[in-house]
Parts: sequence; structure tokens; C-alpha cells
Amino acid sequence: QTSLSIWGWGSLGLVLFLVTFGPFAIFYFAFYILCFVGGGFVVTLLFGKSNSEKYLEQCEHSFLPCTSVGIPKCIEEMKREARPIKIDRRLTGANIIDEPLQQVIQFSLRDYVQYWYYTLSDDESFLLEIRQALQYALVQFSARSKETDWQPYFTTRLVDDFGTHLRVFRKAQQRIAEKGDQMKDQAEELVDTFFEVEVEMEKEVCRDLVCTSPKDEEGFLRDLCEVLLYILLPPGDFQNKIMRYFVREILSRGILLPLINQLSDPDYINQYVIWMIRDSNCNYEAFMNIIKLSDNIGELEAVKDKASEELQYLRSLDTAGDDINTIKNQINSLLYVIKVCDSRIQRLQSGKEIDTVKLAANFGKLCTVPLDHILVDNVALQFFMDYMQQTGGQAHLFFWMTVEGYRVTAQQQLEVLQSRQKDGKHQTNQTKGLLRAAAFGVYEQYLSEKASPRVNIDDNLVAKLAETLNHEDPTPEIFDDIQRKVYELMLRDQRFYPSFKQNVLYVRMLAELDMLKDPSFRGSDDGEGESFNGSPTGSINLSLDDLSNVPSDETVQLHAYISDTGVCNDHGKTYALYAITVHRRNANSEEMWKTYRRYSDFHDFHMRITEQFENLANILKLPGKKTFNNMDREFLEKRKKDLNAYLQLLLNPEVMKASPALAHYVYDFLENKAYSKGKGDFARKMDTFVNPLRNSMRNVSNAVKSIPDSLAEGMTKMSDNMGKMSERLGQDIKQSFFKVPPLMQKTYSDPDHCRVAAPIDDNVDDNIPLRVMLLLMDEVFDLKERNQWLRRNIKNLLQQLIRATYGDTINRKIVDHVDWMTSPEQVADAVKRFRDAFWPNGILAETVPRRDKAIRMRTRVAGKTKLLEVMPDELKHIIGAETTRKGILRVFEMFQHSQLNKRMVYVFLERFLETLFPQNKFPELFNKLHSRSKQMQRYKQRLHSTQAPSLQKSLLVSHIRLLMHL
Repeated sequence: QTSLSIWGWGSLGLVLFLVTFGPFAIFYFAFYILCFVGGGFVVTLLFGKSNSEKYLEQCEHSFLPCTSVGIPKCIEEMKREARPIKIDRRLTGANIIDEPLQQVIQFSLRDYVQYWYYTLSDDESFLLEIRQALQYALVQFSARSKETDWQPYFTTRLVDDFGTHLRVFRKAQQRIAEKGDQMKDQAEELVDTFFEVEVEMEKEVCRDLVCTSPKDEEGFLRDLCEVLLYILLPPGDFQNKIMRYFVREILSRGILLPLINQLSDPDYINQYVIWMIRDSNCNYEAFMNIIKLSDNIGELEAVKDKASEELQYLRSLDTAGDDINTIKNQINSLLYVIKVCDSRIQRLQSGKEIDTVKLAANFGKLCTVPLDHILVDNVALQFFMDYMQQTGGQAHLFFWMTVEGYRVTAQQQLEVLQSRQKDGKHQTNQTKGLLRAAAFGVYEQYLSEKASPRVNIDDNLVAKLAETLNHEDPTPEIFDDIQRKVYELMLRDQRFYPSFKQNVLYVRMLAELDMLKDPSFRGSDDGEGESFNGSPTGSINLSLDDLSNVPSDETVQLHAYISDTGVCNDHGKTYALYAITVHRRNANSEEMWKTYRRYSDFHDFHMRITEQFENLANILKLPGKKTFNNMDREFLEKRKKDLNAYLQLLLNPEVMKASPALAHYVYDFLENKAYSKGKGDFARKMDTFVNPLRNSMRNVSNAVKSIPDSLAEGMTKMSDNMGKMSERLGQDIKQSFFKVPPLMQKTYSDPDHCRVAAPIDDNVDDNIPLRVMLLLMDEVFDLKERNQWLRRNIKNLLQQLIRATYGDTINRKIVDHVDWMTSPEQVADAVKRFRDAFWPNGILAETVPRRDKAIRMRTRVAGKTKLLEVMPDELKHIIGAETTRKGILRVFEMFQHSQLNKRMVYVFLERFLETLFPQNKFPELFNKLHSRSKQMQRYKQRLHSTQAPSLQKSLLVSHIRLLMHL
């Protein structure tokens, strides 16, 4: 009831209020209350402010001290106009270098500092201080460079570091090959294995973190730049942390890091390789060989896509007349490229790689290389030598080679003796005594009862030889009868040459001679034919596809005829070309293509098959050559008719049936590709220079290690001054022939884990070009894994070529070339190229977008093709086609990994700084900077685990000895 009464009276009062004052009275009442409260707040604020000011004024006069004069003075100094800083623009003392360097400094400050600094301040003093510090550092750097001898760096350390890098890569590849199919990511596995081998070889340093981690790489460059600033800047500037950090960041992240990334980019290196050999035209056969040898699916797919694109374009053309034949040939070539790519991709994806050596060995159609050709060819002889060592017949081979060397030197000395007798100089007894000592040495070493191993030959012949040596003057032909018997023994005995033809070494020899695919011997000295333009057509890997595609089925029918002929002009050389239309039919399909051949191709092919199949020489008659007027239309038509008759007779089923292996050779000749011949004109010219040297030094001077320096060198010098050299020659011959030389085994002078910077053997350190070439050939072509004879033969050949080309002034020329490379003109040119690359037309270059993967893959293919194409045929004739191909492709593959390229760039940079600052202990610094390497930590753990048992054992032995003593 009480609550109801309250609500009732309240409602009544509200109604009366509204009736009396109206509905807006509530708003007026609220407004009055708000004004009252606001007025009170304003009055209180004004009163408090006036009282506070009075109180603060009283406190200021009574408590606070006087204001300091430093602040007004500082403000006054800041308001003054800054004094201009004078900067000396001289840096190196050479105006041609200083001008581009100043532009580099200006562009660096503009693009890395000024664009953000001017948003903070207009004061120029800070920028001028940074510029002055940079210039001071460059002046100090220039002064150090002028005091440094750069010749050892460019001729020794640079080559050693590259050779070491290649050796580490080669050993990493060997380890991966041993692991087989256990790898998931071959590229990543290769990088990890590479740095494992590096730490085992370097012992104290590994650069895996710097090369694989961008964060660690930036930290390494910052630390390195800070050390350089400490060396180059004055102490006062170096202590200024703000300026030092700015300069450090500009050098490390603005200049060094982009430069290193570009130099280590595989695509950039591939483009640079192609640019360097841009004058060499791409060869179709070399390109196809690279496709058949490629083990990268990305490369094959990129080439296939491009070939399909070109094929689609050619098919869309609307042509008529003579262009139809040209386009058809191009279409056939592109279809063949696509077919090869598909076949190779399927084989790689299936993972069923075939042992091509066993395939070739079991194929049953290998060509036969005569023994007399093997004995005079460097590449073939090393394989036969390895086989003879395995079978225990090396004494027979060494005896034959030693007799060849004796005959050559004896003939030379007798000719010298005759010429001196005509001049009235008599040294007959002395010369004959030396020759007798040499002949007795050969007899004692190989034929006497004391010889070990002894050449087993007819005792009557040996006794007759001994009688001749005791009672007659030695002649160059004194060993001929026994040498013929030894040759017949090696030729007929089943242990030697006949078994060698069934051995895997024989197949590898054919691969090195480029003969697995081509059944003719191209290592002879007849000089006919041309080179194969740098492509390893006979390599083992290539022969897999070729052998598998041979039309061995009897149902395959092959028909060919010359459909057209014409005259071509290539770089000023005019020759006739014959278009051969080829049809191949079998039970399921039919193929047709065109190929083009010259008369010289027909002649080379005819010589090869008649040499291999002697019965064809009486059946096939090739049209003869004509020297003059051989481009007349009537003559070409007549030759076309004769060559057609030759082809029809060659493809006669009776002829093919009589020689089953002939089908493979004919198909190779008619295949749609460039025809590969033997040695070219340049090779024949080189042979006229090299062969006399090789024939005179091949046998004794290269086979038996102790003989070359005595017999060959001694005899040659004796021809110049017989009297002065007679005593020395006699001593050398005694040392050579009365001491049993070591058997020629494979050299193991290259340990598993060592740098190539160690002194190279064979006393070639004083000959700069010989040292460089021999070291690079050792590492690129892995010559130290071959027998010592081949390596010594290559060394002798290089010596003769260098001497014949430059004489004894070659070292002086190299020193002059290094001086030219470090001259002001060349340094200025390098600075300008750097400036134009980073700031083209004075504007900071934008980041180049990464090229499409397909383009990069095709660039790789083009680079490999170019490299194999420029390799001279003479190199293949010296060390073998297969070895040359593997070596070149190994070097190319090494540059396809950016992490490994960074490692090589950093090694070159470290050696550069060690050479420039020899007193600053940079090797120890780099060891500390790389000390956080994970590979280094693992290596130390493995080393500790392997050394701990031996250490415990030694401690136990020492304790036992101590107890026994007590």
C-alpha cells in the first residue's frame, strides 16, 4: 500500500507539472542545471591557474639556479653556416682510374644514403665525411696494391685454388657414384658431399655456412668489411660507429653481395661461356651428341618443347618450289630431335641405365685395331700397357719399346758421328763405347739370366746377340731379330693381344679412340679425312643409343639413291654436295629421309669399309678424283650417275648378306646427320711436327722413368758438344741401363686428401706455362689416375710445344702479361665495366628478373655444345676422346651449382686479401670466421672419435712401461 501511494502521488505531481509549465519544461530544467555546473568549473579553473602562476614565479626566484650558457652557445653554433670540407679527388695517382672511381663513389652515396638522409637533415657535412672516409680507404688500398707482386697470385695461387676446387668436386662425384641409387636429391647431396670433402682436404676451414646460408653470408661480409675498414681507415674515423656502420653496409650489401651473387649464378656463367666462344658456329652433330649424353630431364624437355614449337611453325608455312625440300629436311631433323629427347627422357625416368661398356663388349661387332697401330698410338698404347701389366707380360712390351728408343738414338748418334768425321773431328771410340754400354744395358735388363722379369725368347737368338755384342760394334739394327720375335709373341700368344681384344680395356680403348661407333681406325698416320668437329661421336654413352638402333633384323630393307646435286660455297670454299634419299622398310613401318654427302665423304667411307672388309675391295669401285674442272655440270651429273651405281651395288642384298656387319656401317653413313671423319688438315700438319718428336721419345724416354733424362736428353745434347757431354752421358747411361727401372704402375702421387697447391712434380715449378697446363690437365682430365707413362708423354709434348712456340722467353712474356693486366689502363677498364654494370647511363640498375627455366636449360645445352665443339681434335688424339669429353663436361657441371660457385669466388677473394695484406694474418682470421661451420664440427668429432682409442692405447702402454720400470 505504501509503494502504491508513492507511485500515485508522484504521478499526480508529474501531471500537474506538465499541465502547469508545458512539455518542454524538462529540457529547460536540465539546461539550467548544466549551465550551473559548467560555470562553477570555469571559475575554479581560472582561479587555480592564476594562483599557480603566482606560486611558480615565487619558486623560480627563491629556489632554482641560473640557466647554463652552454645551451645558447650550442644553438648559436648550429645556426652558423657550416664550413666547406675540402676533398682531394686524387685516389690512385692515375687520372684514368680516379675518374670512374669518383663516379662509383658518387653513385653509391646518391642511391644508398642521400635518398633517405635528406628526409632527416639538410646538413651536407655527414655525407662529406663518409665520402672522405671512402676516399681515404681507397688511397690506402691503392698504395698496398702498388707494393704487391701480383705475378705469384695470377700464375700460381689462382690456378692452384681452381685445381683444388675441381679436385674436391671430382671426389664428391666419385662418392656419390659409390652411393648409387640411395640418394633422393642428387643436387643437394652433391653440395653436402662437396663440403665434406672440402673439410677433409682443407683440415682447418670449411665454407659451407657462407655458401649455403644467406644470413651467415651477410654476417661474413659485414665482418670482413669491418676488418678492411679497420686496416684502411684512420683510427678516428673507425671509432665513429655511425659512419663505420654506414660504410660497412654499403660495401657488404650494396656492392659485394650483389657482385658475388652474379658471379656465382650458373645461368650468368653459361651465358658468359657462350659469349666467349661466340665465333664458333654450332654443329648439328655436336648438339645431337649432347642430347644423347644428357642426364638432365629438364634440359631434354626444354629442347623438346622448343623443337615442337619450331616444328609447328614450319608446318604452318605456305611455301612452294625449292623451299619445300628445305622445309621438309628441317622438319625431319626436328622430328629426329624430338624422338631422341623422348627416348632419353623415358630411359632416365625408368632409372634403367644400361652398362654400356658391357653392352659394347657383348655386341660382337667391334672393329679390330692392329697391334702395330696400338704400339704407335699414345692413347691405345696406355690401355695395352695396363693389360700387359695385369697379365704379367709387361717385360715383352717394355723390351719392344726400349729397342725402338735405342734404334732411334743410335741412328741419330751415328749420323752425328759421320758428319763430325767429315769435318775432321774424331770421337769414334768414345761414341761407340757409349752405344755398346747402352746395348749391354738393354741385354742385361731384359735378356740375361739375371734379368727380372726376363723376356722369354729363343735361347739361340739370345746367345747370338751376346756373341755379337762381345765381338762387333753395336748397330741400330742389332736387336731387330729378337724384337720381331717378341712382336710375333705378343701378336700370336693367347695371353696377350688376342685376349686383349676380348677384354673390357679394349672396349674402353675404342671409346677413347672414338671408334665404338665408327669401325675404322682413325689413329693411323695416313692423314686422310677430316676431324669430327669436336663432338665425341664414339663415346661409350653415345654408343648405347647407336648400338641399340642398329637395324639387325633381316626383314629391314634399305634403299638409297642420289636425287640431286649442287655446288655449295662455305666461307670461300666451293664443293659439290649430293642429296641422298634413303628409304628404310620393315614389317611394321616405313621411314624416309634425306642426307647430304660430299665426294670426300664417299671416299672416306669407301676406304674404311674396304679396310674392314677386304673382299669388298674387288667388288666396289669408287669413281676417281678430278683436280680441275670438277664443278662442271656435266662432270657432276656423270659423277652422280657413277655414285648411284656405287650405292646400288653396295646395297645389293647379296653383298649385304655376304658381310652381315656391313649393315651397321652403311646405316651410319646414310643416317640424317653430319658425317664424321678422322683427322683433319690441322691434325695432319700437327702430326708432321709432333710425330718425329713422339717417335723419338715415345719408347725409352716415356716408358721407363729413369731412361728419358739419360739417354734421350744426353744423346741430344751430345750432338751439340760431343767432347763436353761424353763423361756425363756415360754416367747417365750407366745409371739408366745397369739399374733395373721400376715397372710402370699407376701413379699415386695424388693422395686422397691433399691440395693441389703442393709443389707439382717433374721439376716444372720454374716453367710457368708448363706448370699451369700440366696442373689443369691433371685435374680436368684426371691424368694422375692414369699410368705414369701417359702423363710423362704429355709433359714432354707440352715442353716441346712451348719451346717451339715461345722459346725460353715464355716466363718473361707471362710476367709482362701480368704487368699488363695490372696496368692503369686495364684497371680503369675494369672499374668502368663495374660502373656500367651497376649504374648503366648513371642510373642504378634494376634487379634483372630470373629467366625462365626452359631458357636456362637450353642455355646449358648450348654451353655444353660450344665447349665440346671448340676442343681441338689433337687433344683427343693425345689423351683420348672419352677422357676429353668427360673432363670438359665435368668442368661444365661444376659451374652449374651456385653454392659451389660461391665457394670458389670466396676462395679467390680470400687469396686476394692474403696477397694484398700479407702482414695482417688473414688466414687465421678466415679460419675464425668459418669456425661455426657444421661440417667442421662434424669433422672434429669424427677426428676425436678416431683418435681417442689410439690415445687411450698409447696412455695404457706408457702406464704399463712405468709399472714395469718401477
